Parts: sequence; structure tokens; C-alpha cells
Amino acid sequence: MSNSPLEQFELHRIIPLHIAGYDVSFTNSALLMSLSVALSLSIMVFGGMSRQMVPGRLQSLAEMFYDFIAAMVRDNCGAHGAKYMPLVFSIFLFILSGNLLGLIPGSFTFTSHIIITFAMALSVFLMVTLIALARHGLHFFSFFLPAGVPWWMWWLIIPIEIVSYLSRPISLSVRLFVNMFAGHMLMNIVSGFAIGLAIYFGSVNIGLGVFAGAIPVLINVLLTLFEVLVALLQAYVFAILTSLYIKDALELH
Repeated sequence: MSNSPLEQFELHRIIPLHIAGYDVSFTNSALLMSLSVALSLSIMVFGGMSRQMVPGRLQSLAEMFYDFIAAMVRDNCGAHGAKYMPLVFSIFLFILSGNLLGLIPGSFTFTSHIIITFAMALSVFLMVTLIALARHGLHFFSFFLPAGVPWWMWWLIIPIEIVSYLSRPISLSVRLFVNMFAGHMLMNIVSGFAIGLAIYFGSVNIGLGVFAGAIPVLINVLLTLFEVLVALLQAYVFAILTSLYIKDALELH
């Protein structure tokens, strides 16, 4: 049995499937993404069914998430960006659900895989680029030349702006991937310390072994609480950056 901390990130086929020579098997990653979609839909559907004047827990949770993201999109994108609020809200809930489900022991965190976070970031990047082109036409390319830049600096500023723009999906995806990957690695390593310390000191004295093993467990509990905060924060960061990119596409600022 492998004790590698990387074992928790391995893909496992649940339903093997090959089409036209391509492996399209249903994996643990696909399962958790499906559960994240189901959880997100359940919160909003069942939370919005009662519509009571004094909301219950689920309705309060749904309304809190909705009001929070709606205010964020309104503040960042203005009135013209309101129609993109459902998209930003869906991204936020999907990432948040995936992050939190990944904290369940024995589960899988799909946001700890760069291919998945990059696919989401690239989709956002292509979407905002198409919005900008549809809204502004060729004037979109003025985005790469900020107002007030003297002509003799164009040769330097334009390439920098282009590289900065093209790096958006990379920075957006790596930020989410690294935070989730590192957090789960740290929790796994600290858990290993608990077992190792308990065995080592337990060979000397059982009480000392229990005490030594309890210290990493306590640290892991604190790390779990911290990871819940990181899960919320990273979903928010992805959503707010998506809002800012939409604002750039709408206003070219």
C-alpha cells in the first residue's frame, strides 16, 4: 500500500470507456465534478423553493451566496455587467462546492489538478475576449495601448500588454491549483507525522505515544479549518477576477 502524499491526487477509472481510440472514462474527478454541480443546484433549487419571509437555513445560505456575488458583480462590472452575474455565480458555486467536497476524507479535489483549473480559466479568457470583440470590434486592440503612452514607447508597452493579457488564464488557473494542491499535501504530511510519532513514542510509553500523536492531529484540525477558509477565498478570488475581466471587456480599461 502506497503512503505517498501524491496518492490523493491520482485519477481512478470508475466506468472505463473508450471512444474512437480516446479514453473518456468516467473517473473520480468526473464524479466529484458531477457532485459539485448537483450540490450547487440543490442549494439554489431547494433554497429558493420555500421563499419564506423568515428564511430557513438553506434559504438563508442560498440568499447569502446570491446577494454576495450579485453585489460583487454590480460593484465591479456596473449595470452593463448584470447579465453576466449568473455565469460568475455558477463559477463561484462550482469551485466552492468542489473545494469543500475535496475536504471530505477519502474524497477527491478536482481543483487540485492544473488541467481542470486551466480549462476553466481558458474558458473565461476566451469568453471575455469574444465579448470584447463583439462589443468593440477592432477597437478592442486599443486595450493593448493605454491612453497617454508616447509613441516612442509603443514598441515596449504593446508587447508587455499582450503578454500580460495572454497570461491571464495561466495566473488564474495556477493560483487556484497551487492553493488547493499545497493545502492537501500539507494536511496529508501532518497526518503521517501523527502516526509516526504515536508509534515511535508509544514504543517507549503508551501515554507518551498518545500525547505525541495528538499534537499533529490537533494541528490537522486547525489546518482543516484553515482549508475551509482557503476554499471560500479561492472561489471568491476566481469569481472576482472573472468579474474584473468582464469589466475590461465591456469598458476596455
